[in-house]
Amino acid sequence: MGVSLDKLTVRGFKSIRELDDFELKSLNILIGGNGAGKSNLVEFFRMVSAMMKPDGLKEYVAGNADAFLFGGPKQTAAISVKMAFGQNGYDFELAPTQDGFFLINNERRHYFPAHSTRNLGSGNFNPEILSDKDNPGLQSKHGASWYTYNAICSWKIYHFHDTSVASGMRRYHDRGHAETLFLDAANIAPYLYALKTDHPGVYNEIVSAVRLVIPFFDDFILEPNSHDNLRLDWRQKGLKDYPMRPSQLSDGSIRFICLATALLQPDPPSTIIIDEPELGLHPEAIAILAELIESAAKQTQLIVSTQSPALIDYFGVEDIVVVNRKDGASTFERLQEKDFDVWLESYSLGELWSKNVISGGPVHE
Repeated sequence: MGVSLDKLTVRGFKSIRELDDFELKSLNILIGGNGAGKSNLVEFFRMVSAMMKPDGLKEYVAGNADAFLFGGPKQTAAISVKMAFGQNGYDFELAPTQDGFFLINNERRHYFPAHSTRNLGSGNFNPEILSDKDNPGLQSKHGASWYTYNAICSWKIYHFHDTSVASGMRRYHDRGHAETLFLDAANIAPYLYALKTDHPGVYNEIVSAVRLVIPFFDDFILEPNSHDNLRLDWRQKGLKDYPMRPSQLSDGSIRFICLATALLQPDPPSTIIIDEPELGLHPEAIAILAELIESAAKQTQLIVSTQSPALIDYFGVEDIVVVNRKDGASTFERLQEKDFDVWLESYSLGELWSKNVISGGPVHE
């Protein structure tokens, strides 16, 4: 597991005109109306993750660099990024080219305790950190680039929205694809099979959580076929001799199974990012989801984007980051306990958000 992201500066990315030295804690619940910019922050993490693969940034941008600039190229000449991971830091700028890609400029890595900064270069389509990560540190085997690279590569940006019949989570998958849970949970069955074998305690926790949300659920039936593939078959209480298929799970049920698996995984990444996990969930399921999120935040950093007043009711005031739009730009503000002490004597956080006492309540467009 890499080191979590402590501070973030982003300027000029999509609706984020200026986010300076924003502190990220172990639990960060992003709330805001439609179009406020929550999803753009999630997309920023996707873009930086893509950069850590050769030609990954070029593939991610796909010739549409101007669409990533706040207000377009006439208003934003380059995207500027600064990140701090514990003792290490990483900065870069992304300047659009005429053919719609990005050049990486002013790329630097830092080791804060020694006030050490290394300029990695400019004018590159691939980040120099990909090669600099193999250089040793001042007094250790690994340098600042190695720690930063591993922290970013460890990010997991889960998106379990596609629960259609054609989605991977409902179909057969190769048993060998079980090292980590895929970002869309297409390998959910092989991954659960591996957990049942190697981490039975974690597997049982997942099953217990699913039983709380799906009372008639008994257990998964994880049996590879003759081609060594398996799918998310399951058993219903009282019908142990009649196996149920993934198609017999509702969208909300199968999505919750994926969420519980991601949040209870035994070796979590440095940062887990989930966009609108509440979609399709029953109110009682949201309560269980909140417990899983709080528990996971004790082991790893979580960034969760939501539009659910019911979900934020289960968190502390200072876990909440409100995302708003002002003059066309997204703003991010972490709530302070002292500002809502009196209100919380009579109302829950979700109620205050719905009433727009917490600015940026749900927007009905």
